[in-house]
Amino acid sequence: MQASTNRAQRQRNAAVSMISGISGSDAGPLGRIGSLEVRLARGAREIAAALTLRHKVFYEELGATGDPAIAPARQDKDQIDSICDHLIVVDRSRAGDGQIVGTYRLLLHDRAHRAGGFYSDGEFELSALTERHAGMRFLELGRSCVLSQYRSKRTIEVLWQGIWAYCNQHSVDVMAGCASFPGTVPARHAQALSFLAHFRRADSGWDVRALASRYNAMDLMPAEAVDPKAAFMAMPPLIKGYVRLGAMTGDGCVIDRQFNTIDVMMILPRASISQRYIDHFGADASRFAA
Repeated sequence: MQASTNRAQRQRNAAVSMISGISGSDAGPLGRIGSLEVRLARGAREIAAALTLRHKVFYEELGATGDPAIAPARQDKDQIDSICDHLIVVDRSRAGDGQIVGTYRLLLHDRAHRAGGFYSDGEFELSALTERHAGMRFLELGRSCVLSQYRSKRTIEVLWQGIWAYCNQHSVDVMAGCASFPGTVPARHAQALSFLAHFRRADSGWDVRALASRYNAMDLMPAEAVDPKAAFMAMPPLIKGYVRLGAMTGDGCVIDRQFNTIDVMMILPRASISQRYIDHFGADASRFAA
């Protein structure tokens, strides 16, 4: 087992070293709402700024703990970052080139395959799902964060506007990835987790199970005891966005003690997105995707 793990790690490292040119300097806007513009990070400086933003939110605000060796850099980063595109939200009303106020990490299926798998494979059986749908192009979404003063429906909408344009550019069929509740005690989110388990659970064709070693039940309340309105209101903005778009959730949640979160797997086939949201995002995002 250890030998196979080391081999997989060497394959991932080799693939990472071969992939370059992500988030190019010619990245144009993918969407815009008011002063907020969403686009891919342009080069190393903006990618570094996105990693710094992630550290500020995850470590300084939300209490994540990491490798002390990377602490002086005050950046949240791992080996996956080098093969991803980094979506950023910029407030153009701020001085200079504007301030990066939000970010989302995007990993295309083919890049993940060459690098040995998805980030989420450490928590959920995501690669098994992609194998069941071998003819479809997947996009893993992760490491989403927004500065506290920008955590509004408008910022979430401009992020999704950018993701939709990116999906159009890359012919993405399915979006998937971990989304998080704060803390490490699932019972504190019993209403919301139970709603997802009973009413948003993926069918057998799309189901993704948490790894057996990390599995925690989500159906903490019986279906008849769940108040859907209260459950929805108790969800973090990002998960609300997924639910609005029609996303399904996998089987089980995972406690991530490093990031002080409870993670659920969200699966969103493009075909499942309701037409009203395609019209809503497409009206603006389609012109940015050309």
